[in-house]
Amino acid sequence: MIGYVTLGTNDLARAASFYDALLAEIGAKRTMELDRGIAWGVAQDKPSLVIMKPYDGKVASVGNGVMVALAVDSREKVDRVYKKALELGGKDEGPAGPRGEGFYAGYFRDLDGNKLDVFCLG
Repeated sequence: MIGYVTLGTNDLARAASFYDALLAEIGAKRTMELDRGIAWGVAQDKPSLVIMKPYDGKVASVGNGVMVALAVDSREKVDRVYKKALELGGKDEGPAGPRGEGFYAGYFRDLDGNKLDVFCLG
């Protein structure tokens, strides 16, 4: 159902470096590059993550209560992506670990303050 999610940035080059390194951990690569933004994905028929300077030219800001969840297939990958986000300068929003029965996740904010989590089921 979801085709892509867009997160705003005020510094495209800085955000691109963060997401190039972070999303490489789950096998994603750039699928589209525009003057104002970049998209990453694992396949053309799978959802993508896009960072973009706002179309209206105003400053990008973080939406309260908005979060993007990155699905992976193992707890090891959750741990690895979460750790990589923090190494790249992301901020901790909840360490990787179990969150109830059958759900394992780590929460962080990117360099622009957007909230993400990486998770697996089981």
